[in-house]
Amino acid sequence: MIEITDLQKSYGNLEVLRGINLTVRRGEVISIIGASGSGKSTLLYCVNGLETIQGGKIEVDGIDVHARGTDLNKLRQRLGMVFQQWNAFPHLTALENVALAPRIVRGLSKADSRAVAEKQLVHVGLGDKLEVYPSKLSGGQQQRLAIARALAMEPDYMLFDEATSALDPELVGEVLDTIRLLAEEGMTMIVVTHEMGFARDVSDKVAYFDEGQVEEIGPPDQIFGAPHSEKTKRFLAKVR
Repeated sequence: MIEITDLQKSYGNLEVLRGINLTVRRGEVISIIGASGSGKSTLLYCVNGLETIQGGKIEVDGIDVHARGTDLNKLRQRLGMVFQQWNAFPHLTALENVALAPRIVRGLSKADSRAVAEKQLVHVGLGDKLEVYPSKLSGGQQQRLAIARALAMEPDYMLFDEATSALDPELVGEVLDTIRLLAEEGMTMIVVTHEMGFARDVSDKVAYFDEGQVEEIGPPDQIFGAPHSEKTKRFLAKVR
């Protein structure tokens, strides 16, 4: 599991995360909602070791992410992450983009890495785009390419940082459907999202972040149907 205990993160005098406690068990999908600047994305960066922390602890299957001796490159093979921007290599085809990390990081042969890449591109519905360059893909297709690239490392966990925020509205659904498919397959995920309907449908738990703290966490029906916190109520009233 992913165990986050009293996590604290600051940029200078600005406290971004203030004592976050969160547990993600194998097979769970936890969606994180909240206003911009509430610390949602920063949490994912800390889980993946992309940001340092000032206090607390993050453990992934018992491994302390921020301990001095932790091999972050090895750990990140278990933590697939999909960012707001897809950042594909423009000079490589979809297949080449996805095959690159399995060959270089996992040490697979060229043939095996291409086989893994093709499998994952088919998995996300891009089986007919193997030899297409990123510039010829729609935004939704590019984001699904990013998901395939993360899955090609065979991670134990997936972290999604508002994967649909940069997309035109008509393209959002195809990316959400791909994430929904992973949830149905039992992938453990932390999903930072502003898509409330999606969070309600897919999540085992929903956490509402407010000013760097977990204001409220619970099952989707409780958070969306009968939130306990007045802050949660006010936030949901604005975004519905």
